[in-house]
Amino acid sequence: MKKEEMLPGRRALLRGAALVSLATTAGCFAPSRPTRPAPGPAAGAPALARPQKPSAYRLSPLTGYGPSRGLPAAAPVRSKPILRLASRDRTMVLTFDDGPDPRYTPGILRTLRRHNVRAMFFVCGEMAAESPDLLREMIDDGHLIGNHTWTHPQLLKIGRSAVRQEIESTSEVVRRTVGQAPMWFRAPYGAWNRNAFEIGARLGMEPLAWTTDSLDWTEPGTRTIVNNVLRGAGSGVVVLNHDAGGNRSQSVEALRVYLPRLLDDGYRFGLPKRRSV
Repeated sequence: MKKEEMLPGRRALLRGAALVSLATTAGCFAPSRPTRPAPGPAAGAPALARPQKPSAYRLSPLTGYGPSRGLPAAAPVRSKPILRLASRDRTMVLTFDDGPDPRYTPGILRTLRRHNVRAMFFVCGEMAAESPDLLREMIDDGHLIGNHTWTHPQLLKIGRSAVRQEIESTSEVVRRTVGQAPMWFRAPYGAWNRNAFEIGARLGMEPLAWTTDSLDWTEPGTRTIVNNVLRGAGSGVVVLNHDAGGNRSQSVEALRVYLPRLLDDGYRFGLPKRRSV
C-alpha cells in the first residue's frame, strides 16, 4: 500500500487505536503532555489488506541477528513507548514519519541542514527501498533513522508473523543501505501491542512515540501546523511530523517557518540516546 494512497480520513480513524494506555517513560539526550488519544476506528471501517513482504528481503530467524550483522544488541522489552525525553535545557526532538519521499524529504533535509539541526526519520521499508540515496543523505547529515514498518499497517489488525515481517524487513533494508540497522521503532498510527514491543526489542530497538503531534497528516494548512508545534514546544518534547503519506508540501513549508522561530526562542534540537543494554 503506497503511502500517497493513504487518505487522511483513514489515518484519522486509526491513529489513536492504542494510545489510551500510554504513559511517559523518561530517556535522555545525546549531547545534542502526552498526546490526547483519538477516537478508535469507526464501526464498519474498511479492513486493511494483509501486508506482503518483498521476497528480496526474506530474512533468517531472529536468533541469527547480532552485532556482527550490523544490528544492535537486544533491548529491554517495554510495555509502553517513550513519549518524552528528560531534558532541562530546552532541548527537543524533531521526528518525521512515513518517508522517505523524493517529493518532500529533500526539502526537509535542506531546511535542517541550513539550521544545523539533527532529526529522526522513521522510515517505511517500501519507501526506503525506492529511495536509498535519501537514507544515505540522512546519515551523512547526522540524522537518526528509525523503523516504521514496511507498509505502514495497523499492527493491532495483523498477526505476530506479519508484524515480525513488517519490522524485520525494514530493519534489514536500512542495514543494507547505510550499514547499521535502526535502534528506534515507532508503531504506525501509534498503535502499540505486545508483538511490537517484543519484536522491536529483539531487534535492538527502543519504542519511541511522541509528545506533540503537529497534525500535519491532516493537511490543515501551514499556519496551523506551525501553531501546533509552537504551542507544544518544551524541554524533552518529541514532535511528530511527516515527510510522506500524502501531500506534505505544508509540512515542508511549516518546518521552514517554525524551526528558526524555535531556535530564536532558545530551543535546541538533539537526538535521543539509547539506554545501555
